[in-house]
Amino acid sequence: MGGADRDCLVVYMGRIGYSQALALQMQLCKAKKEGFAPDVLLLLEHPHTITLGRKANRENLLVGEAELGERSVQLFNADRGGDITYHGPGQLVGYPVMQLEKGERDVHKYMYNLEESLIRLLALYKIQAGRCEGMTGVWSHGRKIASMGVHISRWITRHGFALNVGTDLSFFRFIVPCGLVGKQMTSMNEMLGAHLELTDVAGQYMVEFGKVFRRSVKRVSQDQLCREGRLCVEISSTV
Repeated sequence: MGGADRDCLVVYMGRIGYSQALALQMQLCKAKKEGFAPDVLLLLEHPHTITLGRKANRENLLVGEAELGERSVQLFNADRGGDITYHGPGQLVGYPVMQLEKGERDVHKYMYNLEESLIRLLALYKIQAGRCEGMTGVWSHGRKIASMGVHISRWITRHGFALNVGTDLSFFRFIVPCGLVGKQMTSMNEMLGAHLELTDVAGQYMVEFGKVFRRSVKRVSQDQLCREGRLCVEISSTV
């Protein structure tokens, strides 16, 4: 596999809005097309948000937009693959903005590697997890613990994964998660019967990501990323 020792900057951003995270991804993609060399992995969490992917069936949204508004849940259409999903506090979201090299230019392999990085992370916490044939994402004991949806243009990646760490799983009742009727979601906290800090899980994940994708990961601040990438997007955390 290509890409050995390629630099990857990792930024833990805390809780930021979906539209803000998308704007940052778009700026990073533009910068990479203009010669910004390092790959970037954004790690963060969103406020209560539901996104509809390119293949989403609107019928998988089980409540009206008025009810979502009453519960402070935002709704977005997304240009990622996949159906409908929920994001919220306690969920580790990863957005790799990477230039896939010649030996990496296989969408299925890229998705497989994203799954692999999460499976390895979960193994560190003694959570048995794996794949479910015919379905994307990561599963543990028949329940889905991580969802994925990506966008790849000119072999530059956007969007990524959502891993339930301490997610309030009750919010998944508003949707048919990923369009999978009858499937249940779970979280790391639920599987372990313990509370995990999202920042700690993020720190462990960046190491596994680097191993699987053969990147030299370097954690940087948001300010460093904006300076090095010559970005103008204003980044601010939300609660």
